[in-house]
Amino acid sequence: MKMKASRWYKPALALITATILTMTTACSYFGGSKSASEGSNATPVKQASANEPGWKVDTSPITFDWYMNFSWYTGSDWGKDPTSQYITKKTGVSLNFIVPAGNENEKLNTMIASGKLPDFITLAWGEDAVKKMIEGKLVLPLNELAKQYDPYFFKVTDPAKLAWYTQPDGNVYGYPNASSSPEDFEKYGENYVSNQVFVVRKDMYEALGKPDMRTPEGFLKALEMAKEKFPQVNGQPLIPLGMHEFTENGNYSLESYLQNFLALPMEKDGKLYDRTTDPEYIRWLKTLRQANQEGLLAKDIFIDKRSQMEEKIAQGRYFAMLYQRSDFNTQQNALYASDPNSVYIAVDGPSNAKMDQPVLSGPVISGWTVTLISKDVKDKARAIRFLEYMISEEGQKDMYMGEEGVTYDMVDGKPQFKPDVLKTLNSDRSAFDTKYGASHKYWMQMNTNITDQWKPESVEPFKQMEEWTKGKTVSRSEFDQLNPTGNSPEGIINTKISQLWGKTLPRLLLASSDAEFDQIFQDYLNKREEYGFAKVQAYQQAEYEKNLAKLKEK
Repeated sequence: MKMKASRWYKPALALITATILTMTTACSYFGGSKSASEGSNATPVKQASANEPGWKVDTSPITFDWYMNFSWYTGSDWGKDPTSQYITKKTGVSLNFIVPAGNENEKLNTMIASGKLPDFITLAWGEDAVKKMIEGKLVLPLNELAKQYDPYFFKVTDPAKLAWYTQPDGNVYGYPNASSSPEDFEKYGENYVSNQVFVVRKDMYEALGKPDMRTPEGFLKALEMAKEKFPQVNGQPLIPLGMHEFTENGNYSLESYLQNFLALPMEKDGKLYDRTTDPEYIRWLKTLRQANQEGLLAKDIFIDKRSQMEEKIAQGRYFAMLYQRSDFNTQQNALYASDPNSVYIAVDGPSNAKMDQPVLSGPVISGWTVTLISKDVKDKARAIRFLEYMISEEGQKDMYMGEEGVTYDMVDGKPQFKPDVLKTLNSDRSAFDTKYGASHKYWMQMNTNITDQWKPESVEPFKQMEEWTKGKTVSRSEFDQLNPTGNSPEGIINTKISQLWGKTLPRLLLASSDAEFDQIFQDYLNKREEYGFAKVQAYQQAEYEKNLAKLKEK
């Protein structure tokens, strides 16, 4: 599953509104502008209107290079499935995906250092690289591109999201996917689900008598029983507990996920709360230390990357996982096809001493990723117009449903996947992606608030996990984008502290005793204070208060 903040000024909204109102008269001027790849003798860019999607103006063939900052991304075969073929036929745009083979940060930082980037860049909004690219003037303002080449962009984008991502210079450089404003939450919230789940392998859990794993004692006992009763899975050692991979900055499962299951507050009396030092959190980290001491934490979890974990999930080798459910849909499908009882189901996991219900993170205005357009983009006009197409409801439908008559039919005025397409979607996600390419295979601008109107009813083995999170899911937009980034003094301090935590966390779990744990943790607290943690806290508090103010704006 990382928080940062930007500014929202009323003048920015006023500017956007004024822009929309004046675009029609300005179109003849904008039509004569040249794209990044045009020379002095190039053909002028065709005119776009504020009342018509800009992508329709020019559908001649063009290929954009699109960098995905996710080494695990497997949807990089654009043009081989009917959905991407249809979109290319319709818009003229083909995509050449660039995916890092190893460490994402190293790859992206190398490109940033070179000063030259692919046409589009998609990465998690919380990455420090976002600010580096903006400050280094390596990416273009989307609002300026839209004003010049595609004023219709302002009709399909959400003003609240544009305002949220408006930088101090008044420009917007990235647009989010999977983003939901507080207004969206009010409108669609009862249907929102969280990705954060604690799951167990169904057959093993039931064979153990469905043990209560909410308390440290019950948690450890269940892991112990699982290891004793199921020492091996198909000839391979059982892994009692799985979690997200350890990175240089820590581990999602052992930070926000665990803290949310413990229902720890994000703030108290208007002041941000340091959840890392909460007694309940420390108690559970010590529980995991105890688990390791008792041989219940496999060494795999400290070194495995996502691809290795996916392989082991598909083999059903984990008994329990504190994980993101959408990250193992494909593996869950494979298990279900092999044996419906071998799938993972969500259950009540680690809880605080009061046994409060978990408070899980739901959709927020920052979204999941942001997409930016490089200053080196080969055609500015076509780039912003294709982004506008993807964000629009028409583009969302094409990306999600594919082509009418090929992947879906209209039934009673509503698009529905063809029976064989739906069957593949529900039984073999990998095969579906390869054969059809719809339903968010290309998720760079996915907006579930739009696509949920066409979403088929959830089926097992996914429905149970989704349903379990309903009623436990909340919006926490105000806590997004709080961390300082870049080369600011606070940003440098925060990076050092994050990397310090990344080194400390596994040491805490590997400590030989609670006393050693306490010493390691105290050393961490002392060092972060020496680094200047108070300055980071002051920065985060100020950004939090700005977030509260801008979310109250309409």
